[in-house]
Amino acid sequence: MKKEIFPIALILILAFSRLIPHPPNFTPIISMAVMSGFFLRNIRLSLLVVVFSMLISDIIIGIHSNMFFVYFSLILIIFTFNMLTKKMNILNVALLSFCGSLLFFMISNFGVWLNSTLYEKNISGLINCYTMAIPFFHNTLISTLFFSYIAMFANSSLRKISI
Repeated sequence: MKKEIFPIALILILAFSRLIPHPPNFTPIISMAVMSGFFLRNIRLSLLVVVFSMLISDIIIGIHSNMFFVYFSLILIIFTFNMLTKKMNILNVALLSFCGSLLFFMISNFGVWLNSTLYEKNISGLINCYTMAIPFFHNTLISTLFFSYIAMFANSSLRKISI
């Protein structure tokens, strides 16, 4: 458990950083899911830490109708990415950050289309929903890369210090 204190603290710090003012969709949310598989080898612990930290920040920020889709996408990212790779390097972090951002975009915006009255409930409305969300994807991707690389480099620096 001592080895897992840093990753748990890091993920909780990333989750609570959602509470400070930030540009739209520039949060560590997907990074938490992507990096939890690297830091916490125990998938149950990964799920517990990410879901618990999200729940705490959502209770403070506010409960919303799209939470199921947000949480589902994070859980899917954790399960999928935890099984895909155990090796953390610059290329893997970039690839997983991109794929995680894209998966989150697809699932969460499907939820927006399904739960919202803004879009018609047909294929045209779904395409319109995804099209309208494209400008937000930029911040999602940049923030996922940013927070994932910070976590990766912080983790590798601390490992070098402790050896």
